[in-house]
Amino acid sequence: MASDWATFGADLHLELRGTRLRAGLMDALREAVRSGRLEAGTRLPSSRSLAADLGMARNTVADAYAELVAEGWLTARQGSGTRVARRTAPRTPVPSAPSSAPPSPPSAGTGRRRPAAPVHNLNSGTPDLASFPRADWLKAYRRALTDAPNEAFGYGDPHGRTELRTALAEYLARARGVHARPERIVICAGFVHGLMLIGQVLRARGVRDVAVESYGLDLHDGLLRRAGLGTPALGFDERGTRTEELAGLEGCGAVLMTAAHQYPLGGALPPDRRAAVVDWARASGGFVLEDDYDGEFRYDRQPVGALQGLDPERVVYLGTASKSLAPGLRLAWMVLPRDLAVEVAEAKGAVDWSSSAPDQLAFAEFLRSGAYDRHVRAMRLRYRRRRDQLVAAVAAHSPETRVSGIAAGLHAVLALPPGTEQATLRAAAWRGLAVQGVNQFRRPTVPPTLDGLVVGYATPPDSGWQGALGALCGVLP
Repeated sequence: MASDWATFGADLHLELRGTRLRAGLMDALREAVRSGRLEAGTRLPSSRSLAADLGMARNTVADAYAELVAEGWLTARQGSGTRVARRTAPRTPVPSAPSSAPPSPPSAGTGRRRPAAPVHNLNSGTPDLASFPRADWLKAYRRALTDAPNEAFGYGDPHGRTELRTALAEYLARARGVHARPERIVICAGFVHGLMLIGQVLRARGVRDVAVESYGLDLHDGLLRRAGLGTPALGFDERGTRTEELAGLEGCGAVLMTAAHQYPLGGALPPDRRAAVVDWARASGGFVLEDDYDGEFRYDRQPVGALQGLDPERVVYLGTASKSLAPGLRLAWMVLPRDLAVEVAEAKGAVDWSSSAPDQLAFAEFLRSGAYDRHVRAMRLRYRRRRDQLVAAVAAHSPETRVSGIAAGLHAVLALPPGTEQATLRAAAWRGLAVQGVNQFRRPTVPPTLDGLVVGYATPPDSGWQGALGALCGVLP
């Protein structure tokens, strides 16, 4: 039978050297802390447990702990055990700036450092995480687990849980105009996962290039290139992506688009260009990869239906819960043409990278119960208020700054005078404001024609929104 001590504490691996037990133990603990293997706050095993693990007398370990506490390597408190001490460096003050003008970075040689982390976050791409509907999600999770069949806890179908695919088919048809059947839906662990799978399948089919928009995420572009696909960029004008350029791209088998709300410049693809891209797909045998990343959030116009509704056999619809709920859920979905659905599911099954089955069941219950619709409507009102406050604040502080892309989504674009984007971003960094420039999203082959800021007004929690808004106005011309 195992000794009683085998059930105590946590495991701790140490490299002991030499014959002097206490000195060797102290050296090993110092090295583990110094190297970062034991981080600040890590709780160490009790002296009794560690002594039993190392084959030492308990007093030897207790004495080593006590000496390391005295040296400042460890802390010991009643009821909290022995932990690795926090060894903090002196904090560098953040330079202040007059409220009437953007702060200028200090010149070289002043010795002043920029803040280690931003105080305010207006980066785009993330919802207000503090507004995640924890109570309603917990209710859905409990109901889903109570009703879940035993087989739900096995490896499962690479398509995803039937319950979620059925609920999504109903919701997407009702809310986004998507022609969806459960057997055509594949659940994936985020949009990036879905794009990886699509890229793999297209390359295996012999596709050489997937066209992309002039502005978008380098991450997506890079994933396609790593799949062995070229990524020619389509032109962009005041009406959006120039879909007519697809006809001149020989060997292009697909195009990745944010048709309902172009990311990051905003705006919906006009009806004639929506029709043109579908006509191209039909004539060429290609596919449109539709990234409907924030389709639920529309404010000043009628909802723009999904492009997939024009031709379900030529458009791959990709949606996600990352903006409507939270990216940490890792829940996304693809609605696929008939001849792609099987291939994508097989590609996914080959690597077995899937979302948690209990999470899928909970989301299915969340959709069926109406809790998802209620949450989206509540967040739509909240984000619209923030958008209106952003527009009003910019108009009051910088009347010449044009704000665009605000009819939908979770971000806005603030135009800047030509040549001022990088200086404005540096000023924002020194004010402790994280915000992105338009040219961060420009494809390398596209010449710079725009300067501006991409402002994610959904990102801050309510408690930080006014401070972030004030910091933003402080760096505008």
